[in-house]
Amino acid sequence: MVCFMLACVFMSNAQQNPHFTQYMFSGLTINPAYAGVDEALSGMFIDRHQWRGIDGAPSTQTLSLHALNRKQKVGLGLLVVNDKIGIHNNLTANASYAYHLQVASKSFLSFGLQAGIQHVRSDYGSLQNGTNVDPKLANVAINEMFFDFGAGVYFRSKRFHMGISAPEILPKTVDVNEAESIQLKNLNLFTFMKYSIPLSPKWEFQPAVLLKHMSDLPLSADVTTTFLYKDILLAGVSYRFDASMGYLIKIRVTPQLQVGYAYEYPVGVLSQLNNGSHELMVQLLFRKEHSGIKSPRL
Repeated sequence: MVCFMLACVFMSNAQQNPHFTQYMFSGLTINPAYAGVDEALSGMFIDRHQWRGIDGAPSTQTLSLHALNRKQKVGLGLLVVNDKIGIHNNLTANASYAYHLQVASKSFLSFGLQAGIQHVRSDYGSLQNGTNVDPKLANVAINEMFFDFGAGVYFRSKRFHMGISAPEILPKTVDVNEAESIQLKNLNLFTFMKYSIPLSPKWEFQPAVLLKHMSDLPLSADVTTTFLYKDILLAGVSYRFDASMGYLIKIRVTPQLQVGYAYEYPVGVLSQLNNGSHELMVQLLFRKEHSGIKSPRL
């Protein structure tokens, strides 16, 4: 039954991009202009399982890799996303290019583009088991490949980060028959902001917000507040309006290895699901250290 409900949501509103509680660390998943922002060779893996224990609940794995060529002011990135929910399974691979322009002594503005392919598979016929399915969709199985591109801008300084992006611009529609079609994707727009406020030589307060807009759906907002201790331990809470409340923690195990974990539980109309979401993040940063001075970015 849950699979059927999830599939109906996707059929009526089209699919949204997967979301992450740790969005403030995984900028490349929402903005191609983020490529190179870490000023290092950066690799990240995220494994998210939403509403754990419910059959057909969302499951997403992402692998990203990006680096910055300082002399040419160019960031290059690669993003692979495997997203599954109910009867839908999407596999996406994108390559990103970003140009970084220095606008002040410690401030940069980057412009990014990305292009790639997306393989979409949906088996509507599998919903027939004990449920009443629209006969127009009863025997429909989608197995399509799409080309897409996206764009974004990203500003960063020592304390303030902000980005605006549209990672998938082209609409994706599949014809079921001569009279019916299914819209698989609409345009998603993201606005991200983060600010670092020093509280003491050892502590920083870092609020962040992510606004998500999709055609025909209300504006969605994620608000996160975290505290950073000595550039080693970060912990905080997050709230997705009318959807979920979460907790997150991130530890710098070594100068190269960082590990993060987030737990969410549904609120509002979704609270009846009574199942939490788990998200694991592992990041590797290969940054050169000069004269004992490290980058101010964690």
